[in-house]
Amino acid sequence: MSDVRRQALERDRRAMLTRILLRAEGLCKIYTDGPEPVLVLRDLNLSVTEGEMVAIVGASGSGKSTLLHLLGGLDRPTSGRVIVQGFDIFSGSEVDLARFRQQMIGFVFQFHGLLPEFTALENVMMPLLIGGMARTEAARRAAAMLEQVGLGHRLAHKPAQLSGGEQQRVALARALVHEPRLLLADEPTGNLDARTGALVFAVLEDLHRTRHLTSVIATHNEAIARRCDRVLHLHDGALREDF
Repeated sequence: MSDVRRQALERDRRAMLTRILLRAEGLCKIYTDGPEPVLVLRDLNLSVTEGEMVAIVGASGSGKSTLLHLLGGLDRPTSGRVIVQGFDIFSGSEVDLARFRQQMIGFVFQFHGLLPEFTALENVMMPLLIGGMARTEAARRAAAMLEQVGLGHRLAHKPAQLSGGEQQRVALARALVHEPRLLLADEPTGNLDARTGALVFAVLEDLHRTRHLTSVIATHNEAIARRCDRVLHLHDGALREDF
């Protein structure tokens, strides 16, 4: 690559990083299911720019999963707003929210959540089929996505025939097959041994770059957190940046 081309790409990357894709304003979440209300998040603010990979770290029970669920519209806040690409995700109906999740968000969880009776290919096809895509095209895209995560040779295998790392890579392919802008990953390596977790995260990093994602990753793994662009600590319901 020429120096001119490299400099142009770097300028483009810096320009992209000045645009905010995700913004949370005054997020508060109180659970009232038990005998006493539980305040999990309090007046939390967060901005994530396009192309950024942000790590959220914190003790178990600090609210990392709750925060990701709110950012992705899987749960509603007690108060506050989440704005993604200028869209206030909680301002519309449940149908609007479901459409937003389907188009804009890819979710990866600690436990892969693959459907055991379906093959890797069928699991990755599922979001596309739910979205109304023709089965032939869904299969083509799912196969290409599995190839990207290094599982092109495992299309016909069911989850029980795959290793833990392979299962999580299938889950990652499923999360990204519909080409979302924002990836939310909740302890994506938390159920894996250190070596396998590092390999899975390397795949995630590569996809983040090549697919021009914006990613927010909740993790207790400090080594993984340090590989992100920013590290934010969640404590007592609020975020603090690690400088």
